[in-house]
Amino acid sequence: MWISPPLPGARHDMGAAREHGIIDALTEHRIRAAADTAYQGAGPTVAVPHRRRRKDPDTGRFRPLSHNQREVNAAHSRRRGPGERVNAELKNWKILRKIRSSPNRAGQLIAAVQTLMIVNT
Repeated sequence: MWISPPLPGARHDMGAAREHGIIDALTEHRIRAAADTAYQGAGPTVAVPHRRRRKDPDTGRFRPLSHNQREVNAAHSRRRGPGERVNAELKNWKILRKIRSSPNRAGQLIAAVQTLMIVNT
């Protein structure tokens, strides 16, 4: 689980990960990670779900994923599930909407809470 320290302005997930050297560190140390489709092209160690890309020229619709691709996506979702549940629950916490401490400490606070929540699931 990684949480970006605060950055000025709006940042895309992949941009923040690259700015903090996370993508390079994962690749350098060959650490396997499961991410969402926003991390497409992040490198060989970052697994993302399969996407429907090609359109069928006859119907104009996206071609469905193969059975194997759907099973890989299901396994990927199961691996990411606990972290996604924690993130969804944290968004409901009113105390985190208006953090009254230093914004520089907010990332550490949220990381600690997420770790505790994942351990308890």
